[in-house]
Order: sequence, then C-alpha cells, then structure tokens
Amino acid sequence: MKIVKVQDIIGTEREVSDKQWTSRRLLLKKDGMGFSFHETIIKAGSEHTFWYKHHLEAVYCVAGNGRIKDLATGEVHEITDGTLYALDNHDKHTLYGGTEDMRLICAFNPPVTGQEVHDEDGAYLSDTSDN
Repeated sequence: MKIVKVQDIIGTEREVSDKQWTSRRLLLKKDGMGFSFHETIIKAGSEHTFWYKHHLEAVYCVAGNGRIKDLATGEVHEITDGTLYALDNHDKHTLYGGTEDMRLICAFNPPVTGQEVHDEDGAYLSDTSDN
C-alpha cells in the first residue's frame, strides 16, 4: 500500500513548476502502478498548448475554471469544478486558465517518470526509462 500526501511532495523533485503552472507528481512510473497521477495547478489567465503524442491523459477539475480547445476540430469546452476531460486520441489542445486558478487531478498512461519536459509540440517523449 502506498500513502502519498500532497503536502509531502511540495518543494521536492516531484513538484515541477514555472510561472504559469505547477505539477505535483504523486505517482510516477517507478511507483509501479501502470499510470502516473498528478495534481496540477493552472494559473488564471494562462495559455498552454499540449500534444501528448505518446500518452493518454484523463483530467478532472476539482477547483477553479478555464477552457480547453480541441485543435483538430476547433471545439471549445468550459472546464469547471466537476468536469473531466479525457485526451483519448492523443488530442492536440490548448488549455486556457480562467478567472481563477484551476486545480486539476491528472492520470497519464503510460506513466511519466517525472523527468519529462515538453518538446516544441507540447509533448513528452515516449519514455525516459526511469524505472
């Protein structure tokens, strides 16, 4: 059994951030669960384009608001507390922070290692092999 408290992640190598977002990686590939699990804070008013070519991601909003735009179709969807979106087709998308910070709970398959950085397409490499 694993017990992970987000307050124990803050300030460690499992917390990654810049001026527009913070990601707290509660479960990583090396934890052996077959997926990774994150808490991500998207700053109000920010804009992010991502394309997870090698990962599927499910995201559940537990606080705040924003929007997501499917770049293939142009469709825009509002995100509020209680909204889940699933990037089940490696969807290229733009995520917009709303009027308040969004707190998102995210699962990635395959799991990330925690060492990834977004490439020029907004994607992670398929695996950085941290067991």
